[in-house]
Amino acid sequence: MKRIVVKVGSAVLTENNRLARERMQKLVDFLSEAAQNFEIILVSSGAVAAGYTRVKLDKKLIANRQALAAIGQPFLMKSYQKKFEKHGIVCAQVLLTADDFDSRKRTAYARNAIEVLLKNRVIPIINENDVTATEELVFGDNDQLSAHVAYYFDAQMLVILSDIDGYYDKDPKKYPDAKLQKVVSHIDPKELECEYTPNYRFATGGIVTKLKAADFLLKHGRKVFLASGFDLSDVKSFLLKGEHRGGTLFEC
Repeated sequence: MKRIVVKVGSAVLTENNRLARERMQKLVDFLSEAAQNFEIILVSSGAVAAGYTRVKLDKKLIANRQALAAIGQPFLMKSYQKKFEKHGIVCAQVLLTADDFDSRKRTAYARNAIEVLLKNRVIPIINENDVTATEELVFGDNDQLSAHVAYYFDAQMLVILSDIDGYYDKDPKKYPDAKLQKVVSHIDPKELECEYTPNYRFATGGIVTKLKAADFLLKHGRKVFLASGFDLSDVKSFLLKGEHRGGTLFEC
């Protein structure tokens, strides 16, 4: 069975300083349907934003972000568990840091656990361990984490669901004539050096971090599909029907 990693960002999962329950339910409904044909690994942001719904701390301070992540991660997992239970699916929490991929032994341990979970039809839900990650050993955004998860855990494709619905030839917010690039086989190195432009105050990435994730996987012979997490019609068409209507496919 084909294995895919699905990454969903904070902008999709939260709204008005709280979890966007309807969007999360639609995401879980989609993943449950996709799980009939794919092995699914979910990389989910949202712990810090979820924590902020409980305690209002200034997230600009590292210690506060760590505290918010500690508060929000179990709340986030509880929400996922309830929603997956409706489909008879068990999910599991896996917290990783960049350091886990710098050690062959730790990577192997994590991969072995993932293999057992998938073999038993359990969906692993991965997030960065913001509470223990240090500044030197941190991915900083889940786009990079999801790219490493896809590569080291042997997935054929990474699917990024975001407030960014695809890769355009120029900024669609500034230029009405911007055109969606449906298939991309090469990313200009200059595009990887642009300033990060997250659209959401709890987000840590933007289009640049997604391009870096895609560039990493392209160099390792994997595919990436970037589509909207607000409207799942494009990703549903692509994964469930094999029709590429919208979104961007990065492939060699």
